[in-house]
Amino acid sequence: MAKADDNVQVTIKKALSGSQIAYSTLLDTYWNSVYGFQLKRTENENDAEDITVQTFSKAFDKLNTYKSEYEFKTWLITISKNIHVDLIRKRKKSLETDGNQDAVKKVLDDTPSGEDQLIREQNLASLLLHIKKLKPHYQEVINLRYFNELSYAAIANQLNEPVNNVKVKLLRAKKLLAEVITHNK
Repeated sequence: MAKADDNVQVTIKKALSGSQIAYSTLLDTYWNSVYGFQLKRTENENDAEDITVQTFSKAFDKLNTYKSEYEFKTWLITISKNIHVDLIRKRKKSLETDGNQDAVKKVLDDTPSGEDQLIREQNLASLLLHIKKLKPHYQEVINLRYFNELSYAAIANQLNEPVNNVKVKLLRAKKLLAEVITHNK
Protein backbone atom coordinates (compact mmCIF):
# COMPACT_ATOMS: atom_id res chain seq x y z
CA MET A 1 0.00 0.00 0.00
CA ALA A 2 2.88 2.36 0.75
CA LYS A 3 4.14 1.95 -2.84
CA ALA A 4 0.71 2.91 -4.22
CA ASP A 5 0.59 5.91 -1.87
CA ASP A 6 4.05 6.99 -3.08
CA ASN A 7 2.90 6.74 -6.71
CA VAL A 8 -0.14 8.88 -5.94
CA GLN A 9 2.02 11.50 -4.23
CA VAL A 10 4.37 11.61 -7.23
CA THR A 11 1.39 11.98 -9.59
CA ILE A 12 -0.03 14.80 -7.45
CA LYS A 13 3.31 16.64 -7.53
CA LYS A 14 3.42 16.30 -11.31
CA ALA A 15 -0.14 17.62 -11.54
CA LEU A 16 0.76 20.58 -9.36
CA SER A 17 3.57 21.36 -11.79
CA GLY A 18 1.03 21.45 -14.64
CA SER A 19 1.22 17.97 -16.17
CA GLN A 20 -1.95 17.13 -18.10
CA ILE A 21 -0.99 13.45 -18.01
CA ALA A 22 -0.88 13.56 -14.21
CA TYR A 23 -4.32 15.16 -14.03
CA SER A 24 -5.65 12.54 -16.46
CA THR A 25 -4.09 9.78 -14.36
CA LEU A 26 -5.76 11.08 -11.21
CA LEU A 27 -9.08 11.40 -13.02
CA ASP A 28 -8.83 7.89 -14.50
CA THR A 29 -7.70 6.32 -11.24
CA TYR A 30 -10.36 7.79 -8.99
CA TRP A 31 -13.34 8.49 -11.30
CA ASN A 32 -15.09 5.16 -10.68
CA SER A 33 -14.68 5.42 -6.89
CA VAL A 34 -16.15 8.92 -6.69
CA TYR A 35 -18.87 8.20 -9.27
CA GLY A 36 -19.83 4.93 -7.53
CA PHE A 37 -20.00 6.70 -4.18
CA GLN A 38 -22.30 9.37 -5.61
CA LEU A 39 -24.44 6.88 -7.52
CA LYS A 40 -25.21 5.12 -4.24
CA ARG A 41 -25.99 8.44 -2.53
CA THR A 42 -28.06 10.07 -5.27
CA GLU A 43 -29.50 7.00 -7.01
CA ASN A 44 -29.40 9.15 -10.15
CA GLU A 45 -26.78 8.71 -12.90
CA ASN A 46 -26.93 12.32 -14.09
CA ASP A 47 -26.60 13.79 -10.60
CA ALA A 48 -23.80 11.34 -9.78
CA GLU A 49 -21.92 12.28 -12.93
CA ASP A 50 -22.43 16.03 -12.43
CA ILE A 51 -21.26 15.82 -8.82
CA THR A 52 -18.26 13.73 -9.86
CA VAL A 53 -17.26 16.31 -12.48
CA GLN A 54 -17.63 19.07 -9.89
CA THR A 55 -15.61 17.01 -7.41
CA PHE A 56 -12.63 16.72 -9.74
CA SER A 57 -12.98 20.33 -10.80
CA LYS A 58 -12.82 21.49 -7.20
CA ALA A 59 -10.09 18.99 -6.27
CA PHE A 60 -7.89 20.06 -9.19
CA ASP A 61 -8.49 23.71 -8.36
CA LYS A 62 -7.56 23.14 -4.70
CA LEU A 63 -4.93 20.42 -5.22
CA ASN A 64 -2.31 22.55 -3.49
CA THR A 65 -4.35 22.27 -0.24
CA TYR A 66 -4.27 18.45 -0.21
CA LYS A 67 -2.31 17.08 2.75
CA SER A 68 -0.38 13.88 2.03
CA GLU A 69 -1.07 12.40 5.47
CA TYR A 70 -4.62 11.70 4.25
CA GLU A 71 -5.48 9.17 1.59
CA PHE A 72 -6.20 10.99 -1.68
CA LYS A 73 -9.35 8.94 -2.34
CA THR A 74 -10.73 9.92 1.09
CA TRP A 75 -10.03 13.58 0.33
CA LEU A 76 -11.90 13.28 -3.00
CA ILE A 77 -14.86 11.49 -1.37
CA THR A 78 -15.06 14.23 1.28
CA ILE A 79 -15.15 16.92 -1.40
CA SER A 80 -17.78 14.91 -3.27
CA LYS A 81 -19.92 14.47 -0.16
CA ASN A 82 -19.78 18.21 0.55
CA ILE A 83 -20.79 19.05 -3.02
CA HIS A 84 -23.75 16.67 -2.72
CA VAL A 85 -24.81 18.24 0.60
CA ASP A 86 -24.59 21.69 -0.99
CA LEU A 87 -26.69 20.49 -3.94
CA ILE A 88 -29.38 19.18 -1.58
CA ARG A 89 -29.41 22.50 0.29
CA LYS A 90 -29.69 24.47 -2.94
CA ARG A 91 -32.54 22.30 -4.15
CA LYS A 92 -34.36 22.66 -0.84
CA LYS A 93 -34.03 26.42 -0.94
CA SER A 94 -34.84 26.49 -4.67
CA LEU A 95 -32.39 29.33 -5.14
CA GLU A 96 -30.40 29.85 -8.26
CA THR A 97 -26.97 31.10 -7.36
CA ASP A 98 -23.97 31.47 -9.55
CA GLY A 99 -20.92 29.57 -8.35
CA ASN A 100 -17.95 31.57 -7.20
CA GLN A 101 -15.65 31.76 -10.19
CA ASP A 102 -12.33 32.79 -8.72
CA ALA A 103 -9.18 32.51 -10.80
CA VAL A 104 -8.99 28.93 -12.02
CA LYS A 105 -5.76 26.99 -12.06
CA LYS A 106 -4.70 25.69 -15.41
CA VAL A 107 -5.66 22.01 -15.42
CA LEU A 108 -4.67 21.24 -18.97
CA ASP A 109 -1.60 22.19 -20.90
CA ASP A 110 -1.25 22.40 -24.67
CA THR A 111 0.57 19.08 -25.00
CA PRO A 112 -1.63 16.64 -26.95
CA SER A 113 -2.58 13.58 -24.94
CA GLY A 114 -2.85 10.05 -26.29
CA GLU A 115 -6.59 10.58 -26.59
CA ASP A 116 -6.03 13.78 -28.62
CA GLN A 117 -3.75 11.88 -31.02
CA LEU A 118 -6.29 9.07 -31.46
CA ILE A 119 -9.07 11.58 -32.14
CA ARG A 120 -7.01 13.32 -34.84
CA GLU A 121 -6.26 10.03 -36.59
CA GLN A 122 -9.92 9.19 -37.20
CA ASN A 123 -11.62 10.27 -40.39
CA LEU A 124 -14.42 12.74 -39.82
CA ALA A 125 -17.35 10.47 -40.71
CA SER A 126 -16.36 7.66 -38.39
CA LEU A 127 -15.39 10.15 -35.70
CA LEU A 128 -18.86 11.70 -35.78
CA LEU A 129 -20.41 8.23 -35.45
CA HIS A 130 -18.20 7.53 -32.45
CA ILE A 131 -19.05 10.88 -30.85
CA LYS A 132 -22.77 10.07 -31.16
CA LYS A 133 -22.18 7.09 -28.85
CA LEU A 134 -21.26 9.44 -25.99
CA LYS A 135 -23.75 10.97 -23.57
CA PRO A 136 -25.19 14.26 -24.90
CA HIS A 137 -23.25 16.54 -22.53
CA TYR A 138 -19.97 14.89 -23.59
CA GLN A 139 -20.97 15.21 -27.26
CA GLU A 140 -21.63 18.89 -26.69
CA VAL A 141 -18.29 19.65 -25.03
CA ILE A 142 -16.37 17.72 -27.75
CA ASN A 143 -18.27 19.55 -30.50
CA LEU A 144 -17.74 22.96 -28.93
CA ARG A 145 -14.02 22.37 -28.41
CA TYR A 146 -13.00 20.52 -31.58
CA PHE A 147 -15.57 21.48 -34.20
CA ASN A 148 -16.49 25.00 -33.09
CA GLU A 149 -12.92 25.52 -31.85
CA LEU A 150 -14.06 27.46 -28.78
CA SER A 151 -11.72 28.24 -25.91
CA TYR A 152 -12.38 26.76 -22.48
CA ALA A 153 -13.64 30.14 -21.32
CA ALA A 154 -16.05 30.42 -24.26
CA ILE A 155 -17.35 26.89 -23.66
CA ALA A 156 -17.78 27.66 -19.94
CA ASN A 157 -19.68 30.81 -20.84
CA GLN A 158 -21.93 29.00 -23.31
CA LEU A 159 -22.65 26.12 -20.90
CA ASN A 160 -22.91 28.48 -17.93
CA GLU A 161 -20.42 26.39 -15.97
CA PRO A 162 -17.08 27.09 -14.31
CA VAL A 163 -14.03 26.69 -16.56
CA ASN A 164 -12.68 23.89 -14.38
CA ASN A 165 -15.89 21.86 -14.88
CA VAL A 166 -15.48 22.26 -18.63
CA LYS A 167 -11.87 21.08 -18.45
CA VAL A 168 -12.80 17.99 -16.41
CA LYS A 169 -15.74 17.19 -18.70
CA LEU A 170 -13.48 17.50 -21.72
CA LEU A 171 -10.85 15.24 -20.14
CA ARG A 172 -13.54 12.65 -19.39
CA ALA A 173 -15.16 13.01 -22.82
CA LYS A 174 -11.82 12.51 -24.60
CA LYS A 175 -11.11 9.40 -22.53
CA LEU A 176 -14.55 7.92 -23.23
CA LEU A 177 -14.27 8.78 -26.93
CA ALA A 178 -10.84 7.15 -27.12
CA GLU A 179 -12.32 4.03 -25.50
CA VAL A 180 -15.18 3.96 -28.02
CA ILE A 181 -12.76 4.39 -30.92
CA THR A 182 -10.35 1.72 -29.62
CA HIS A 183 -13.20 -0.70 -28.92
CA ASN A 184 -14.51 -0.35 -32.49
CA LYS A 185 -11.19 -0.76 -34.28
